[in-house]
Amino acid sequence: MQKSVKSLSDTKALEELKLLSKLIKRANKDYHTHDSPKISDAEFDELKKRNLELESFFPHLKLQNSVSNDIGGPLLSGFAKITHKVPMLSLGNAFDERDISDFDERIRKFLSLNKNETISYVAEPKIDGLSLSLMYEKGKLVYGVTRGDGEVGENVTNNARVIPSIPQVLEDVPEILEVRGEIYMNHSDFEMLNKSNLESGLKVFSNPRNAAAGSLRQLDSSVTQERPLKFMAYSWGLLSKPLGETHSESVNHLEQLGFEINPLTKICDTVERLIEHYKHIELSRSTLGYDIDGVVYKINNLKYQKRLGFRSTTPRWAIAHKFAAELAWTKLKAIEIQVGRTGAMSPVARLLPVTVGGVVVSNATLHNEDYISGLDSKGKNLRDGRDIRIGDLVQVYRAGDVIPKIAEIDVSKRSKDSVPYLFPLKCPSCGSITKREVGDAVRRCNAFLTCSAQKIERLKHFVGRSTFDIDGLGAKQIEMFYNDEVLQIKDPADIFTLQKRDQLNIKKLKDRNGWGKKSAENLFIAIEEKREISLQKFIFALGIRHIGEQVSGLLAKHYLSWDNFLEVIKDANDGNITALESLTQIDGIGDVMVQSLISTICHPKQLQEIEKLVANLSIKSVEPQTYRNSKIDGKLLVFTGTLENMSRAEAKVRAEELGAKVLGAVSSTTDILVAGKGSGSKVGKAEQLGIEIIDENKWQKLISLE
Repeated sequence: MQKSVKSLSDTKALEELKLLSKLIKRANKDYHTHDSPKISDAEFDELKKRNLELESFFPHLKLQNSVSNDIGGPLLSGFAKITHKVPMLSLGNAFDERDISDFDERIRKFLSLNKNETISYVAEPKIDGLSLSLMYEKGKLVYGVTRGDGEVGENVTNNARVIPSIPQVLEDVPEILEVRGEIYMNHSDFEMLNKSNLESGLKVFSNPRNAAAGSLRQLDSSVTQERPLKFMAYSWGLLSKPLGETHSESVNHLEQLGFEINPLTKICDTVERLIEHYKHIELSRSTLGYDIDGVVYKINNLKYQKRLGFRSTTPRWAIAHKFAAELAWTKLKAIEIQVGRTGAMSPVARLLPVTVGGVVVSNATLHNEDYISGLDSKGKNLRDGRDIRIGDLVQVYRAGDVIPKIAEIDVSKRSKDSVPYLFPLKCPSCGSITKREVGDAVRRCNAFLTCSAQKIERLKHFVGRSTFDIDGLGAKQIEMFYNDEVLQIKDPADIFTLQKRDQLNIKKLKDRNGWGKKSAENLFIAIEEKREISLQKFIFALGIRHIGEQVSGLLAKHYLSWDNFLEVIKDANDGNITALESLTQIDGIGDVMVQSLISTICHPKQLQEIEKLVANLSIKSVEPQTYRNSKIDGKLLVFTGTLENMSRAEAKVRAEELGAKVLGAVSSTTDILVAGKGSGSKVGKAEQLGIEIIDENKWQKLISLE
């Protein structure tokens, strides 16, 4: 029985307030951060009620970071989302010197530079932390946002404000300045934090990166404030005016403004010097005091950066050269087959757990049946032709410090009764006969619409971070709902009728094991928030074989709306040649992709599911941009032959930047054919169709905005 508030002394009241603060914060952390509540809602409400009573009777004792200040705020609802003004993309990876040479060659080819022309690169350590973007307006920090999915991140402004190395106010800066960098934790600070947490009975973090990420993503900023976080700047996003004429000059400007930058950053003008600096950093890795997992190379010339631009998920002008993975030996206990959303049968090695690079590994990819038998994708021997068998002693590494793979096997330790692994010819999920197409390294289950494993994986893909990204509906929940006898999710449309169907059930979702009133409500809210989606994400979410994010973007940009796109697909399926050409002429989309689109979407059962899904959604059409000074806005262009002043790739990017659509083949709908040297049959066809043909000089004038 609690004592009456009125009977407490100041000392006892303060002690109880401090205890309540710890209990409430821990409960919030368990519920919101870890999704694993340790006390009931009623118990939590009693704690909050008692805290308010004490604060009301002893207002002079109210704690500076009182939990009562968080009522109704982000503490109870999670982080708000912020859309990046400039996409916060990830980097492509390189793992050896050949990859770096290829990177340099790709840049030279895109920019039409010969081998004798110097390209200056900025090389800097790649800190293993959590990416953070800081937006300043008129010198004041207005918000901080995590990378998220590259387009939308989490609003962690309150937490960013309590990190000492992040300036709150800047002087003499552009009116709009977005600074990007990495949140990390030093090794010494990490060890002290874990020691303190261990003594206090709190969570012990596995590595500094997890500690930094977990600390930044606290719903209570006072917890973040207690953590030894640091911020190191390496780039920028939106700017109202440039920080410098080169990348290095711009980053140095950030240092002058009070941001920490990496002292190991160096300008290199050859691939050889990049490699030399990479090796220097690798040797210094153990003495830095913080974790790095590679070296990042960036083009120093900002004009070159602008010309190179971006792919769908990565910049063309930067790459991460990852360190070689650590290795460890362990036993292969079993091989299991996983069936993916497109029917691909992927073998997975189940290992005796082993620590690799500070992470416990118990599974590793085995790629496909050829890899297991000792062959590469071209049919040549791997591991001198040695196959992989259950019971083998295998050497494991983490590719890019992420995906565990098997590097080698020790045949000398192989058991005498060992037998070669026989890849299953039937789907382990539905029992259907599998097929391996000519030229395909992967064996597949072709029961696309009836195989439960494929259906579950397509649903997981549908709600993934790159698609609908529905909070509270992850892989575990998808499997639960798929197998649920009452509240089923068998196809994507079922997600958006879940709440309505739950209301009709006698036993509600909130009353089921692992759920509660709050978690059920949060799920339904999250689903409602995702009823609107971009056309690109929707096409990608359908999980069609060969149709990735980039291709989905090309289709969305070309057809602008779902109705337009679906009409073309249906017409092409009906044998309409014009519709089929409309698809095949999009630069970057091949015949295999087109056939996959048509056969999947137009299958009667699949089309029925899609139409049911569309009825529950609002698919945002792509707003066509207008380019006032562009002479090619809205034009359909085809390039042929060799251009002397820019590569075909750059010409395509430039055309699209000015509002044109680039096609791969000439047709009656083509507006302009740009003919370089050595043009072939496309010129003859364009002449027959009466299409405007221009040379490179006219093309340069056409794209000039002067």
